[in-house]
Amino acid sequence: MANSLNYAEVWLPDLLEIMEQDSLTSPFITSNVKWVGAKTFHFTQMKTSGYKSHNRNGGWNKGSYEQNDVPYTVTHDRDIEFLVDVADVDETNQTASIKNISKTFHKTQQVPEMDAYFFSKVASEAQKLTGYHSSTAESEWTKANVFTKLKGMLSAGKLRRYVKNGSLICYVRSFIMDLLEQSTDFTRKIEMTQIAEGGIGIETRITDIDGVTIMEVIDDERFYDKFDFTDGFEPVEKVTADPGKGIEAVTGSHKINVLIASLETVKTVPKISNIYYFAPGSHTEGDGYLYQDHSLSDTFVFPNGKDNKIDSIYVDVDTTEYLSLIHISEPTRQEA
Repeated sequence: MANSLNYAEVWLPDLLEIMEQDSLTSPFITSNVKWVGAKTFHFTQMKTSGYKSHNRNGGWNKGSYEQNDVPYTVTHDRDIEFLVDVADVDETNQTASIKNISKTFHKTQQVPEMDAYFFSKVASEAQKLTGYHSSTAESEWTKANVFTKLKGMLSAGKLRRYVKNGSLICYVRSFIMDLLEQSTDFTRKIEMTQIAEGGIGIETRITDIDGVTIMEVIDDERFYDKFDFTDGFEPVEKVTADPGKGIEAVTGSHKINVLIASLETVKTVPKISNIYYFAPGSHTEGDGYLYQDHSLSDTFVFPNGKDNKIDSIYVDVDTTEYLSLIHISEPTRQEA
């Protein structure tokens, strides 16, 4: 069996540049929570009654307030380890070093998964809310209507209050940003911009509508409304029911067209972010260098502080359910 590692005699020891879009959702990460348990923090919800008519004959109107202490538990618990045999490090001129494995894993797996989890979690919450989600086929978007569609989504429900506060970020697929560039109704400048967030450089097309940041999601593999996180992250594939074979129907993932979230109420909360490195001889896993990575985090959409309702998110998804390229091409092969 051939060794899958690229040996230095054949390849240069440097890794090819990994062309992946860096994290787009890092602005939503917060560490400002008070932990009360191993995986749980509390969020206090409160609302009060309003004014009543004043009686000039004396006396005060009685008001009421409600306060609820709501626990939130992080559940996205992930880990991985890589063992690099000392011989592989030597024979590949250290291309297969822990440093390069860590770099590749972070750029191609950890960062995209963080975004994928954020997008799918916010999308699933929005799809539970009346008036905060829609479904639009790609063919229905045109340069003539793209600006109007986005304006309508940004004013859905109570989103206007977050527009006024300047706290919304709107993520869009690349083809929507393309149409926005061609729109005669849209007069703002669209720029390729690098955003520095936590030391990570995000390079993408960005603009704004009514003060709302519009950001392009170039790597749309992470831009679906649900994922299977069993091994890495993959969109959920559509399955057609076949009772004769005992196959139950599965609703496939939908590609997200537009996702809107408020920095005030949507948070990614990290609990554990640990990386361990062990040199040969300092562990019992084998004769090599051991890399271990453990992450525990979650994304939450909090209610507003007025009536404890969620009103700060919106999602529009494509109408087509996800099918892998293998299954899409199967009918063609059968016809042939």
